[in-house]
Amino acid sequence: MAALPRLVCASSVVLVVWAGVCSAVCVEVPSETEAVQGTHMKLLCISCMKREEVTASTVVEWFYRPEGGKDEPIYEYRKTNHEFPSRFSGRLQWNGSKDMQDVSITVLNVTLNDSGIYTCNITREFEFEIHRPLFTSSRLIHLTVVEEAGEDFTSVISEIMMYILLVFLTLWLLIEMVYCYRKVSKAEEAAQENATDYLAIPSENKENCAVPVEE
Repeated sequence: MAALPRLVCASSVVLVVWAGVCSAVCVEVPSETEAVQGTHMKLLCISCMKREEVTASTVVEWFYRPEGGKDEPIYEYRKTNHEFPSRFSGRLQWNGSKDMQDVSITVLNVTLNDSGIYTCNITREFEFEIHRPLFTSSRLIHLTVVEEAGEDFTSVISEIMMYILLVFLTLWLLIEMVYCYRKVSKAEEAAQENATDYLAIPSENKENCAVPVEE
């Protein structure tokens, strides 16, 4: 048992070190493409910098294009946040990071009319001593807004497995309880039989059964 606390402490140290290492790593994860009506939807846009040690000026432009329509600007970050007048007025929130590698925005209270294609354009100007090169990248997000959240097949399987495990554990517990009850009952019956047999012996025999004491 004394080794358990040491194991827990060692695991905690490993997790802390791992979290510290992972916190400095940038991973370009794709955004979710389905939102439920009335919820908040984060449009994920990550553009990792391969030269973090170099100072860079970052400009972010967000566009929205409905089906069969044209791109229209909805949000911009150029040292300060700016929201363009659009159907999203008052419903856009900056959700990026301080190092400007995550330049995501969140659409508040999404509606069915918010379905469409969102474009995230990133322009970086690196500040070297001799020259200032530009780096541009773009992300497309095909968003579909639904009225209700559909059942995820993986979550359904997980729930079924959870219920099966719960039933199995319940049956195992009942079997263990019945087994222990029978074992205790048999022990009590054996003790009662021994007591009955002892009481049935005549008193003379009980005295003869006594162990003689040597002087």
